[in-house]
Amino acid sequence: MSGQSITDRITAAQHSVTGSAVSKTVCKATTHEVMGPKKKHLDYLIQCTNEMNVNIPQLADSLFERTMNSSWVVVFKSLITTHHLMVYGNERFIQYLASRNTLFNLSNFLDKSGLQGYDMSTFIRRYSRYLNEKAVSYRQVAFDFTKVKRGADGVMRTMNTEKLLKTVPIIQNQMDALLDFNVNSNELTNGVINAAFMLLFKDAIRLFAAYNEGIINLLEKYFDMKKNQCKEGLDIYKKFLTRMTRISEFLKVAEQVGIDRGDIPDLSQAPSSLLDALEQHLASLEGKKIKDSTAASRATTLSNAVSSLASTGLSLTKVDEREKQAALEEEQARLKALKEQRLKELAKKPHTSLTTASSPVSNAAGSIMTTPAVDIFSTPSSSNSTSKLPNDLLDLQPTFHPSAHPISSAPQVGGTWGGFDELGGLLKPTVASQNQSLPTSKAPPNKLVSDDLDSSLANLVGNLGIGNGTAKNDVNWTQPGEKKLTGGTNWQPKVAPTTAWNAPTMNGMHFPQYAPPVMAYPATTPTGVMGYGMPSQMGGVPVMTQPTLIYSQPVMRPPNPFGPVSGAQIQFM
Repeated sequence: MSGQSITDRITAAQHSVTGSAVSKTVCKATTHEVMGPKKKHLDYLIQCTNEMNVNIPQLADSLFERTMNSSWVVVFKSLITTHHLMVYGNERFIQYLASRNTLFNLSNFLDKSGLQGYDMSTFIRRYSRYLNEKAVSYRQVAFDFTKVKRGADGVMRTMNTEKLLKTVPIIQNQMDALLDFNVNSNELTNGVINAAFMLLFKDAIRLFAAYNEGIINLLEKYFDMKKNQCKEGLDIYKKFLTRMTRISEFLKVAEQVGIDRGDIPDLSQAPSSLLDALEQHLASLEGKKIKDSTAASRATTLSNAVSSLASTGLSLTKVDEREKQAALEEEQARLKALKEQRLKELAKKPHTSLTTASSPVSNAAGSIMTTPAVDIFSTPSSSNSTSKLPNDLLDLQPTFHPSAHPISSAPQVGGTWGGFDELGGLLKPTVASQNQSLPTSKAPPNKLVSDDLDSSLANLVGNLGIGNGTAKNDVNWTQPGEKKLTGGTNWQPKVAPTTAWNAPTMNGMHFPQYAPPVMAYPATTPTGVMGYGMPSQMGGVPVMTQPTLIYSQPVMRPPNPFGPVSGAQIQFM
């Protein structure tokens, strides 16, 4: 199996649609390709752990979700990616893993797709157990043993006896889980398991360095401990000797697979005489008979053992520093390459001069002509003639010239008493005679015109003069230049004519022979009750009463369905 599978591409595309760059990168780092996760994907995820706006639980859940895959390649690479982030990512990533009750439940994982799947499944189970143990260790001591400060003033060298006896066994458990990976050089046959082995190799060196310093601190305090503490310390030291043998075998495998000899530390074992001295001291505390030994001989034996372990720690430190230096040089080389690439891109990029002219853009293939944008809602204005609508639906007669009135947010109220605009100003009526043509209202630019079909039909009905054939009086409302306030002591209402009603106006269209709309007053104007001969008081001044008004002309039901509903009598309230 090689290359990304269709499933990998579909999964990455799904995360691209949802906009989750982190989940998409996790999928790309854990594809079905039989190779280790790509460095660019790992670097991106490391950067994500350092960003405060990245959701660490979501990142971890994405990795856990990938471990549910049935393919050993995807699961193994998910574990490798997680391990890489635990080592090189921000500490809050491993903090979150340590806070979880469960991590990887892969103790029964088995890929039955092929012989290689059977073999790799064994190492997946061992690898997942080590990562679980690594997170548990962090939970117990609140720090990572592979990242603690080392040296004479390091964490493990300055720890007190009680805490030391509790901490060293935790390191031993993590070391046991690491060494239980138990891989041979002939089993490192693909890029996936090789990537896991390299991470384990680096962890083994750093973990054993902390383990070694803890043992040095233990030996220095051993002869001053109590009997129970000496017994625990002796058991810890015996286990340390066993794990030193196992770590030596692990390092031999690393050397066989091609790791540089300079990257492998030299382990110096303590003299066997030290173990005898420790056992004799414990026996003396228990009251048993022991060989006579002087304090000077015990001090010499202890000094030799500490020197041997210290040289081992120094070798481990040199390897670690060499690795850090190599990583630093690699990073500097990468930054240099990026800088050179950027300079080349800037050199190839042509220097274009900026221009503010709105000239057409032309090229070899042709030219793109730019014209001003047409506002379809604007009305062309004319000072000498009215605008003619080009809409075919409105061409009901050859010379159809509607008056253009801008639409206002608040409709004007018309009648014989005058009308009010949206600002509360008074509109004075102007009555046009039969022989006088309607003045053309100049439509301001960028204003809407009432050119809908319903209004046009209503205007057509009015122009045809449907009714009893009497002369029609058109009313055209003009707004005075200066706004005058209404109301007060000097305000006088206009008296309605008693012989004939002037034609009302709706949306700029004139409808003769129809009853005018009911009069409306501003909310601020005191009004009186009109009709049925009742007196009224307006502004404290008596006003002549108005008898009940009856139309002098018969009201006909208009054929226009949008016209007002007529009645036999309309009175003002």
